[in-house]
Amino acid sequence: MGLQDSAQNITERTAEIVSRNAQLEGPLLPILHDVHHAFGCVPEAAIQPIADGLNLSRAEVHGVVSFYHDFRKSPAGRHTLKLCRAEACQSVGGDQLAEDVMRALGIDWHETTPDGRITLEPVYCLGLCSCAPAAMMDDTLHGRLDATSVKDIVAEASR
Repeated sequence: MGLQDSAQNITERTAEIVSRNAQLEGPLLPILHDVHHAFGCVPEAAIQPIADGLNLSRAEVHGVVSFYHDFRKSPAGRHTLKLCRAEACQSVGGDQLAEDVMRALGIDWHETTPDGRITLEPVYCLGLCSCAPAAMMDDTLHGRLDATSVKDIVAEASR
């Protein structure tokens, strides 16, 4: 969200998105996806217009936003690093790798580095179980990771 996205602008743009999608069967998720795409997150100012447009409570909309981890309340960094937290990755050092990454970046899960470059997210299986531990930087999968290879991936993304 840029400075141009005032609460009024968010409300107006969200109302347009709701209007375009309200006739769909089960419109809440498509609306949330469109709002997320428009603003890079689902801002707090968008919750009430969605609730009003669909005759839902704020709590119902908030519950859906908070349930799905891919919906953010604030924009992500320029790059998103997703580390696998599933059992196969944990069994070959994924927990230690996660600790090393968090320490190196100076952030915890769901946080963004102060420079806005990288957001760190946990995921529960990337389908690379035979190449564990695994991660995904933006849309690129990486397997057989260790602290050095993750540092290289982060350095590449930071260029």
